[in-house]
Amino acid sequence: MRVKKKWFTAEELVRLPSDGRRLELVKGELYEMPPAGGRHGNVASNLLIALGSHVRHSRLGRAFAAETGFTLARNPDTVLAPDASFVSYNRLPEEDMPISYLELAPDLAVEVKSPSDSNREVREKTERWLAAGTSVVWVVDPGDRTVTVHEQGQSPQVLTESESLTGGAVVPGFQVSVRELFQ
Repeated sequence: MRVKKKWFTAEELVRLPSDGRRLELVKGELYEMPPAGGRHGNVASNLLIALGSHVRHSRLGRAFAAETGFTLARNPDTVLAPDASFVSYNRLPEEDMPISYLELAPDLAVEVKSPSDSNREVREKTERWLAAGTSVVWVVDPGDRTVTVHEQGQSPQVLTESESLTGGAVVPGFQVSVRELFQ
């Protein structure tokens, strides 16, 4: 849902009052995201716990939670916040973690489809991630109980509950049963 017609920058977005709304910026336009429902939050949490534990234990980089913004484009600015994400150590800033948004596309972005998300909206967001340089986007659909893997330069792969989701070259060694994500 578009909020206002004024063009915003990433710097203006980060200074907006924290009033419980989840906001994203697409080509300067502010969009309000409805709060996640229980099923959505549970699925996102299950995936983030598995991913974060593996990333930390394997010392691959950092996993980020849903409220983490990534500045993907400037003039006009685009800032998106996936439901979970991963950035390898070799791509993270050498100094302390920035207080503001990360100025890069994550290596992995995870989008958990909400009942209010249209297929078109999910496709557009996935395309934005990939166009910005994200290597892999996992679209988790709690309604269908599937995970669709979108990888740069490859056809999407749909995984069902009888299969496992792996991190491939982006998150080496990561593996989780798709079924576990929906428990």
